[in-house]
Amino acid sequence: MPVSKSPFPRRKSSSTSPFTAYPRKKPSLSRQSSSFLKDKFTDEQLSDSGLTPSLAPSGIPQDVLSLIRYVQQNTWDAIPEVSGMNSSRIAESLRYRETLPPIVSLPHLYALSVSPTEAERGLARLVAQGVVRKVVVPGRAVAKSGGSVLLEGVVIIDEWKTLLRAQGDIAERAKDKYFVLMDARSGCTTTLTTGLGRDEVQQLVRAGFLTNPGAFSNAGNPSAIPGMSSLLDLSKAGHSAPTGSLAAVGGRGAVHESGGGGSALSTQSSRSNKSTILSPEMTFSLPNTGAYLKLLSSARLHLVHLLKQLSPRYKEATRDLLKERWEGNTLGDAASVAKRARGEWNGVLPGKTKKWREFHGLRLDWVLEECVGSGVVEVFETGMGVTGVRAR
Repeated sequence: MPVSKSPFPRRKSSSTSPFTAYPRKKPSLSRQSSSFLKDKFTDEQLSDSGLTPSLAPSGIPQDVLSLIRYVQQNTWDAIPEVSGMNSSRIAESLRYRETLPPIVSLPHLYALSVSPTEAERGLARLVAQGVVRKVVVPGRAVAKSGGSVLLEGVVIIDEWKTLLRAQGDIAERAKDKYFVLMDARSGCTTTLTTGLGRDEVQQLVRAGFLTNPGAFSNAGNPSAIPGMSSLLDLSKAGHSAPTGSLAAVGGRGAVHESGGGGSALSTQSSRSNKSTILSPEMTFSLPNTGAYLKLLSSARLHLVHLLKQLSPRYKEATRDLLKERWEGNTLGDAASVAKRARGEWNGVLPGKTKKWREFHGLRLDWVLEECVGSGVVEVFETGMGVTGVRAR
């Protein structure tokens, strides 16, 4: 069968295209999507016009007592009317807030003070007058990870004494002797307990107002873990003692000698080890200081983690964007609040966020001031009316 030819012959181009020598390729979806994501999520650095000298709002007095009161009154956010939490969780959060000791860290005060030197002088005068007392608590966290190796804080003595008076498990005579020791050694963190009876010392230890200085023996070495020598002995006990015996798990005082469960003095009478002797020197302390340290370290770590998420390269973000992330991306404008009050769904409820699940409503400003004072982050001005936050 003859092949039919088209009546319209193919026209040849007079000029050759410059792209004919290149091989033809189909557009790749992966290349387009990757370039799109790269353009959309470009990690740009914020402009820096200088560090913010003080984080204290305008109008806040700069004396030490006023700064302490400001920190205590601006730690927590009020529980929202529509929070997504039941009555048990709300009661738990309120109880948690009440049990924390009234400690204000020194870095927090320095972050709010216009002149840290002047604040240090005012603090020294108040300590000499017996108005406030310094507390020093060694911690186990590492400063680079957002924690603090050493906690230095201040407590108003009247609040300290009020907290002790509310303890019903301590005899009134022991409380009076404790107050005398506090007044006699206003500038010291330790005291001799020769004027206290054995039962009185144990009552104060159980309540958390006295601790054994031996528990802080590793304070000079930040990398050492308190009670490590006892833990090593505990790990070897299973090889040298019969299985199932009390000696195989370290004996009766294994938990207390390894640094856990408070001080070993609180259970001294029930222990069979006669070699442990009551120390005549004890350290002033406050109950639930460990919970305060845990909250402080966890909040710092979470803040630094948010900065790394927002800017993996520069670890910085604007303060407004950081607050939005700290709040759990919950909408807090007036329209959103009104919708929640009417029972209409409008995004994530506050009770489902980490701020309320783990931090019980801790404010961003409180955490930011702690981080700035301890040197974990720095706050700077961008020159456009926006404040930036950068991790160091």
